Amino acid sequence: MQHFQVKVLQHRGSSYEIGKTLGQQARHNPIVQTFEKITRDQIDVQAMEAIYTAFAPHVLEELRGLAEGLELTWGQVCARFGGYDVPKTEAMGCSAILTRDYYVRNYDFSPDFYDGYFSLLQPDQAFATAGYNLQLIGRHDGVNEHGLVMGLHFVSNAGYTRGISAWTAVRMVLDTCRNVEDAIQLLQELPHAACYNFSIGDKSGDLAVVEASPEGIQVRRDAALLSCVNHFQTDLLAPKNRSIITGSVKRNAYMQALQDKAYTQDEMVQLFKDKESPLFFRDYADLFGTLHTFSYAYQDARIVTVLAQGERFFTLNFADWVQGQDTPVEWLAGKIEENK
Repeated sequence: MQHFQVKVLQHRGSSYEIGKTLGQQARHNPIVQTFEKITRDQIDVQAMEAIYTAFAPHVLEELRGLAEGLELTWGQVCARFGGYDVPKTEAMGCSAILTRDYYVRNYDFSPDFYDGYFSLLQPDQAFATAGYNLQLIGRHDGVNEHGLVMGLHFVSNAGYTRGISAWTAVRMVLDTCRNVEDAIQLLQELPHAACYNFSIGDKSGDLAVVEASPEGIQVRRDAALLSCVNHFQTDLLAPKNRSIITGSVKRNAYMQALQDKAYTQDEMVQLFKDKESPLFFRDYADLFGTLHTFSYAYQDARIVTVLAQGERFFTLNFADWVQGQDTPVEWLAGKIEENK
C-alpha cells in the first residue's frame, strides 16, 4: 500500500502572481518531469494564444507567471502546461451523480499522472474557484463562486485533433461562467481535441451532461438526477464510443438506481469513497484507480472532498473562503492499494 498526499494551495491576487507562486511550488514536483516526457517538444503557440485570448485571457498571464516560477521559456511552458495539442490519453475513468441538492464524483486514473494539488484561487480578473489541478493549470473537477460545479469524463479519442484538453475546458468554464447555460455556450464554442463528457450543475438546480467531441456537442438533461460516466448516450454521438463500454454502462445503471434513496451529501460521498463500492476502483496499473472524491452542495456552498482511502473528509464553506476566510488545512492524505 502506497501513501500519497495532495497539497492545498490558496492564492489570491493577479493571475501572473498566482502562476508564479504555483511554479515555485511545483518546481521540484515529479509531475513537472512527467509532463515534459509525455507532451510535445513544441506546439503552435500562436494558435494556443488565440484560444486563450478569446475565452480566458487571464490564464495566459497565469502561464507567464508559471514560466517564471518554473524557470522555463514561454514556448516550453506552453507545450508542457498550456493544455493545447496534448498527446492522446488512452484510458481514464470517472463517475458523477448530479442532483438538485449536490454534485458528487470520483476521479479514476493513475497516481503517476496526478498533480497532487487542490487549488483555491481568487484571481483579480476571473471568478474564484476550487478544484483539483491537472497539468498544473487545468482542472479535473471543481466549483466556482457562483455555485457552478463541473467535472470531466473521458469517452474516446474518436476524431482526435489539435485542440484544447478537457481539463483546460473545465478551467475555462469555472473561471468565466456563472451557470449551466453559460457553460454549455462556452463548450459549444471551444475547439475540443477529443471526446469527453462534462457533468455540470449550478445552484439554481439546473443539471446537464455535455457530450463533447471535436465535431460538436450534444446535451443531456434531467430535472431530478443525472449520472455521468465514460460513454456517450445521445444517438448522434454514441458511434464515437469505445468498442467496449460494459463497465461504464454498469456504473451508470448503478447510479441511476440510487434515485429513490434520498441520500444526503455526506452519505453519497461515503458511498463513492468506499473501496468496496461499485464506483471505487483499484486498477491503478491499468490507469483505472480511484484517486479522489469531490462533492459540492449548492445551498450551503459546502465542499466535501477526500482522497482514495483517506480517513478524513476535507470540508469547506466555499462562500466563506471567497469572503477571505482561509482554511487552515494544508494537506490531504490518502492510500493507493492495487487489486490483488
